Amino acid sequence: MGRFLQVSGLALGLVGLVLQLCITIPASVEAGRSLPASIVFYFSFFTILTNIGAVLVHISLISSTGYSWLPAFAGPRMRAGVAVSIVLVFIVYAAVLARLWHPQGLFLLCDILLHYVTPVLFVLWWLVSGADGKTRWSDISCCLLYPVGYLVYALARAPIAGEVPYPFLDVARNGAGSVAISAMAITGLFLFLCIIAVLADHRIARTKESRLR
Repeated sequence: MGRFLQVSGLALGLVGLVLQLCITIPASVEAGRSLPASIVFYFSFFTILTNIGAVLVHISLISSTGYSWLPAFAGPRMRAGVAVSIVLVFIVYAAVLARLWHPQGLFLLCDILLHYVTPVLFVLWWLVSGADGKTRWSDISCCLLYPVGYLVYALARAPIAGEVPYPFLDVARNGAGSVAISAMAITGLFLFLCIIAVLADHRIARTKESRLR
């Protein structure tokens, strides 16, 4: 089951990312951005970066011999961190972003793949095969560096690029106070999910140990 979820998550993640790239770049250039700016625009979304992380975790552990192709993405901290991040992608999109626009055609397909399908597959894989009880409470502070770092990047890029990847980060339109509240709420949700992930990781490990006895 774990192997099926891993291969499915890897395949569909790659399809979603490549397809999103292929349709985003031409649309972005047509909208007036240069090719380099369009590439930066594509990689400026938390969804894209997190799905890339999920793909790299799957690739790092795809060897049937247990050999790690990408050691940096194979560790328990990274596996749990990506699981939390991709759940955040699912929740924020479903609760906030999905009602703000209505994609059609291939854009809709990419939305479904990257916001719903790959998060579900990755979390199921992590629960079945990725969680091993090695995640530590101290890992939470390291995992928090990702969303906080992304937030700093998105806000620093906004005045330069004249755009933000997500509307709730638009200081010019919403005001600094509103953006600060949104950022704190999402960071708080991420922290809560991290706590749940550590508890789940330890519980799953104990369950596996008890079954082996």
